Amino acid sequence: MLMSLKEIAELVDGQVIGDENITITGVAGIKEATKGDITFVANPRYASLMSTTRASAIIVGSGVENNHRPLVKTDEPYLAFTKVMNILANGNGEAVSSPSIHPTVILGKNVELGSNVSLHPYVIIEDDVQIGDNVTIYPHVYIGRKSRIGDETLIYPHVIIREKIIIGKRVIIHSGTVVGSDGFGFAPVKGIHHKVPQIGTVIVEDDVEIGANVAVDRGTIGKTVIGKGTKVDNLVQIAHNVVIGENSIIVAQVGISGSATLGKGVTMAGQSGVVGHLSIGDNTIVAARAGVTKSLPPNSFVSGFPAKPHEKEKRIKACLHKLPELCKTLSQLLKKVANLEEKLNNIK
Repeated sequence: MLMSLKEIAELVDGQVIGDENITITGVAGIKEATKGDITFVANPRYASLMSTTRASAIIVGSGVENNHRPLVKTDEPYLAFTKVMNILANGNGEAVSSPSIHPTVILGKNVELGSNVSLHPYVIIEDDVQIGDNVTIYPHVYIGRKSRIGDETLIYPHVIIREKIIIGKRVIIHSGTVVGSDGFGFAPVKGIHHKVPQIGTVIVEDDVEIGANVAVDRGTIGKTVIGKGTKVDNLVQIAHNVVIGENSIIVAQVGISGSATLGKGVTMAGQSGVVGHLSIGDNTIVAARAGVTKSLPPNSFVSGFPAKPHEKEKRIKACLHKLPELCKTLSQLLKKVANLEEKLNNIK
């Protein structure tokens, strides 16, 4: 597909600086771009590359000037670039396939399929499942009985959605993810771990994206909830009865223990974790590898293990880096004290 720079500016509600009739044929990063591509600068650290990029045009934020290439100025350059990607390069990864049901698909009893549904080879859908409009399900996906899949949802290969699970609209689930696996619940009696039935459900609300190889456990009783607009990275564990608020970011290898509650807009960075039954306030940031062992109020920023206010943790880390030097100084002081004590004893 071809677009003029004027058309791109109209798409992203931006302003053209330079020749608005330039034809754009593709999108690329600022270092990789060639003639015909449009790129973007959202971070000032890359502004110096604007003079050397081979892109035909650049999407930039307000206040950025450049005399080497035509510009499209907009308040949100990164978001604007993603909109252009969706049109020029299908950059959102959504399926490009005509609606169809492959002959190898296995459908249970009373399955309800919406319009324009695409079911790829070897999909298995159990009894009483409801599939919304414009849903695409790739090969080897399993959907358990009485589950519901909302409109425009995209499910990649080898995803398992267990029984009685609710998936909202415009959800994306990547390969290898299991939604609705049993929670880790056992009752220890005389050294034997007796399994506790996991009879709850999972609710994935609208506009959620779940990465590859994520485990979302069903509630023991009740529900596990991933709130609207939340984005979950690869290799994340979300335990039974966890509630994640809207528009949160859960980065790779995070572990959230059972019955923990995360507020809206929470960010959990890579390999961080939360102990069960805790509450994390709205707009809190948990830094990479931090371990949260106590509930946190809204707007917190914590790091370290156990997690502490980030500024305090930085001071602790700075002291630890000086520990070898401090130990050496302490050893010298102890020797001096010993010498002084010896001299005092000799005087007596």
